Amino acid sequence: MSVAKKDYKRITTRTLIDMKANGEKISMLTAYDYTMARIVDIAGVDVILVGDSASNVMAGHETTLPITLDQMIYHASSVVRAANRALVVVDLPFGSYQSDPKEALRSSIRIMKESGGHAVKLEGGAEIKDSIKKILNAGIPVMGHLGLTPQSIYKFGTYTVRAKEETEAEKLVEDAKMLERLGCFAVVLEKIPAQLARKVAESISIPVIGIGAGGGVDGQVLVIHDMLGMNNEFSPRFLRRYMDLYDGMTRAIGKYVDDVKSSDFPSEKEQY
Repeated sequence: MSVAKKDYKRITTRTLIDMKANGEKISMLTAYDYTMARIVDIAGVDVILVGDSASNVMAGHETTLPITLDQMIYHASSVVRAANRALVVVDLPFGSYQSDPKEALRSSIRIMKESGGHAVKLEGGAEIKDSIKKILNAGIPVMGHLGLTPQSIYKFGTYTVRAKEETEAEKLVEDAKMLERLGCFAVVLEKIPAQLARKVAESISIPVIGIGAGGGVDGQVLVIHDMLGMNNEFSPRFLRRYMDLYDGMTRAIGKYVDDVKSSDFPSEKEQY
């Protein structure tokens, strides 16, 4: 049953928890620059994720691993300047939190102070528990991320669905409960069976945001370049394209090139 969207002037971590309690679904999209974030914010998206997927869609890397903390801060600060309503969550990049809880805290503090972001997101469960505790103890909100964790791609060796086996599924459920106990305000579940994702969402009181995790969770997240059809080479089952900007933009740019070559642009009306 759908719930009417309320008019929230500013989304906070508390707002998201209340939305789950009230049965209102949470919308989340990525953004990495001011112009795109402004459009996303005005359109009414609840959470803007400054994802380390910027490594892929903004810089052209094959994985999310190369992006640095400085680069994440640059992208996040651009997004924060545009967001008047949405909660801005920033990914901690690979290498900035896994090895040492003190390093995790230092990285999180830099993101919060230098970008103005509202929360950080970390990939992993029990194995990064100490880092999450350290960050939370400093008063920094944390969003968890379980299931397919792209920063561990070389460990898994594939982007296929995670937690299909019972042992991994049980660990995922326990990790989600642990994240709630530690004090995380939400959890992203990526590319896991829908039935398992629903089980997790029903077993914890904090919001569960899915990407390739079915409709039984509390909200959804997609990469903005994917859902707008700017990236025509990525077509997983979970992706719904709401526009085809790749074709539209290439046609528009091609027409501009033709008009310049033929001296059709600029016309007399387009001159001073």
